Amino acid sequence: MLSSHQGARSARIVSVTVLAAVLLVVLPAAATPPTPDPPWRWPVSGDRDVVEPFRAPAHDYGPGHRGIDIGADAAAPVHSPADGVVAFRGVVVDRPLITIDHGGGYVSTFEPLESDLAPGTVVKAGEEIGTLASGGHSAAGTLHVGVRLNSVYINPMLMFGEVPRAILLPCCDALTRADGPVGRSP
Repeated sequence: MLSSHQGARSARIVSVTVLAAVLLVVLPAAATPPTPDPPWRWPVSGDRDVVEPFRAPAHDYGPGHRGIDIGADAAAPVHSPADGVVAFRGVVVDRPLITIDHGGGYVSTFEPLESDLAPGTVVKAGEEIGTLASGGHSAAGTLHVGVRLNSVYINPMLMFGEVPRAILLPCCDALTRADGPVGRSP
């Protein structure tokens, strides 16, 4: 027979185990949004040159890069990556930008971008929304693309279907490739 102390300890262990199992199932799904189907269109023509990648901040006010900077020609046309509605167009600090609400909690921002579109304008995927301008924190010849999901910045590359999913390797087994063994996993 278990003492009340041992019973309480066993109940805590079961509770912690159940909570850990739930978090392992729920958190990965919540932390990585699904790629839209179909994936968003690339906003500029030419090579998909990401000059500066997304770097998530450790906390809301921490340092990071809350978007990607894409290489583009000066005054290049920029296209909406998906259907949406222009939520904002204007100058913030020293850079012109446009924000598009795509529905479902997804909002994209493009800067520096000159545009004549007014808030409330409906845009279709692939439709021109403006031209690359200058100003802001991005290097000359780059377009900064930011994406928020329910007000939280996410890696825009997820929307373009460009981020490969992690593949877990088996633990403690010999690793091999087509041309032979390469070692052991930890």
